[in-house]
Amino acid sequence: MISFHRICLLLVLLGSTVDALHKVKPLAAISSPQEETLDKLSQIPRGGGRRQPKIQVTTEGASIPSHVFNLVKAIVGVGVLSLPAGIAAFADDPKAVIPATALISVIGILSGFGFFLIGKVCAYTGAVSYRDAWSKSVGESSSWIPAASCTIKTMLACLAFSMVLGDTFAALLGTARNPTLLALTAAVLLPLCLLKNLSALAPFSLLGVLGMGYTAVAMGIRYFDGSYKPEGSLVGDVAEKLQPAFGSYNGVLTSKSLILVCMLSTAFMAHFNAPKFYRELKENTLKRYNSVVSLSFGISILLMSGITMLGFLTFGKSCSGLVLNNYSTKDVFMSGSRIAVAVSLVFSYPLAFTGCRDGTMDILKIPAEKRSASIQNLLTVALLSLFTVGAIILKDVSFVLAFGGATLGNLLTYVYPALMYRAVVRQQGRTEENGAVAVSLLSACLGTVMGIIGTKMAIQNIA
Repeated sequence: MISFHRICLLLVLLGSTVDALHKVKPLAAISSPQEETLDKLSQIPRGGGRRQPKIQVTTEGASIPSHVFNLVKAIVGVGVLSLPAGIAAFADDPKAVIPATALISVIGILSGFGFFLIGKVCAYTGAVSYRDAWSKSVGESSSWIPAASCTIKTMLACLAFSMVLGDTFAALLGTARNPTLLALTAAVLLPLCLLKNLSALAPFSLLGVLGMGYTAVAMGIRYFDGSYKPEGSLVGDVAEKLQPAFGSYNGVLTSKSLILVCMLSTAFMAHFNAPKFYRELKENTLKRYNSVVSLSFGISILLMSGITMLGFLTFGKSCSGLVLNNYSTKDVFMSGSRIAVAVSLVFSYPLAFTGCRDGTMDILKIPAEKRSASIQNLLTVALLSLFTVGAIILKDVSFVLAFGGATLGNLLTYVYPALMYRAVVRQQGRTEENGAVAVSLLSACLGTVMGIIGTKMAIQNIA
């Protein structure tokens, strides 16, 4: 009865917040001068040759530090809390963190390369979105392929969010997972996803950065103070299957390590936003854009490596698909992490969900003039119900991340950028970039191979 009162109280508080947000009036639309900064095509050079874009540099926009902060915020999300389970999939030896860190670094660099290629395609073609970049390079007739991939990938992200919310709120409230998720979806997520104006939710995105920073510090404290060692003060409060388990096995050279690789393809995923980051950068030369990408992915590699190592070195083979589940519900430090993650996800959920819903209407070819409020509301209920049922059936969020990374993640990160870059270089006769094209195609081939094997391993691991 106490647990029931606790969940009701929390839902009432969150419900009040949602009601307040419904009363927020939409902000006036603000035009973006950056979107009109690229010329179409320059004149044909003397003596023949192919048409190439004349790239103009913006004089307004965000600074490099601001862009780096926002890109790191977009990359380092709740998915990083599943990466310790990626190491546990192929090892129980604490020394496995060394090759795992190397994998994180390599995948981070390759992901950053793909992110840079998308911005480069936008610079060469004047594209303003991922789909537009494909249309102006590979072709309009097949542009539905990357668009559908982005939408389905966002669906998997919403599914993962629902799974994490179910685990996190159940741990905080001491209630059963499925009833908690159902109540949270009906009382909080549905009203938020029905909002027609999401501008009031934007400030809450900062909670994600603060929450991940706090979580990293809390994990570090618990690792170094030994609270979860065999003689630790908190290990007895953890279920036996979640208690630390270490050995000497290290299968980094086996196909099992590709589970971590595919999870990383999801963890570093922010590529559908690459055109936006390129357009909105002040003085957006490719050199400055490359600085943003290099710094952002470098910082993300460090953060992901640190959190992954701390989680695995604390729990080893027993790492849960969401490492927060390994920590005692009586752990004050980690309860703070759960609260930060939960609140951040609740208010960022509608932002991801809106992109998913709009993408679904695009796939269904519903014209803009027919996207009435009733149709949007009906689709909202249907999609949210689908994600909730999926979150009830699936318990391991690391599987969703690994499967999504092995399939759509690899396509969006490695394959599609390489194909777009190759196409635009051929169209514009940029023969001096053939070497970079070869590197991008090699990255695409590696992504394809990793995806095929990783998909198989992810399915076998969950079976």
